Amino acid sequence: MEHGAGVIEWFLLGGGAFLAGLVDAVVGGGGLIQLPLLLAVFPSSPIPVLFGTNKIASICGTSSAALHYSRKVAIPYSQVMPAALAALVGSAIGAAVVSFLPNQALRPIVLLMLLVIGSYTYLKPDFGSRSDHSPVWSRPLLLAGMVGICLGFYDGFFGPGTGSFLIFAFVRLFGMDMLHASASAKVVNLATNLGALAYFLLHHGVMWEIGLLMAIANVAGAQVGTHLAVRHGNRFIRYLLLTVVFVLILKLGWDVWLH
Repeated sequence: MEHGAGVIEWFLLGGGAFLAGLVDAVVGGGGLIQLPLLLAVFPSSPIPVLFGTNKIASICGTSSAALHYSRKVAIPYSQVMPAALAALVGSAIGAAVVSFLPNQALRPIVLLMLLVIGSYTYLKPDFGSRSDHSPVWSRPLLLAGMVGICLGFYDGFFGPGTGSFLIFAFVRLFGMDMLHASASAKVVNLATNLGALAYFLLHHGVMWEIGLLMAIANVAGAQVGTHLAVRHGNRFIRYLLLTVVFVLILKLGWDVWLH
């Protein structure tokens, strides 16, 4: 197999991408599954190449999820599109920076942010249970742009938990419920994946065969995930968000402790 991947590795990558697509379609966090798998199967490959390969799978799954959501949920594009455009630029910048700087320094900061998000969501059972679409600031377009460029940069530079951060931002800052926030997050996440992938393709290349295999599995998982989110609604998304944030806290906490 290309790049030294055998049959077992292909099954692992496909299964991991399916699970990543399912989780990512609902609350984000798919990179927590896909990236470690790629790093484990291809330990000698350059990090930017693995990041780019991961983005191939992610962008296909995210596109699929965004399309599915758009047919079932009224996405507030007036707030989402400015965030998506800003995120496109931010993720390309983040992808450029990751090629020159180690991202280990971000781990303690991200860990703290996850602890805040997890605690806030847990302590407020009604968080995201209803929607009033009332931004906390009188300039919603500027607020959307700030959210987009900051989280876009983060996704291009580091990545894990971007979808969860986006959902939290749309609920807390724009007054959306969990379902609308999850749908909106997919549109912005599609832009962050596009920006980062464009940079990696132009400057480092990707492993196309591996990326396309994972893309097919990721799309399948995304379809299952969006179906579950739409069917079971806000409560299901809240529980899954708390679960993913908890796992991310454990993973990043372990990484910080080891380093």
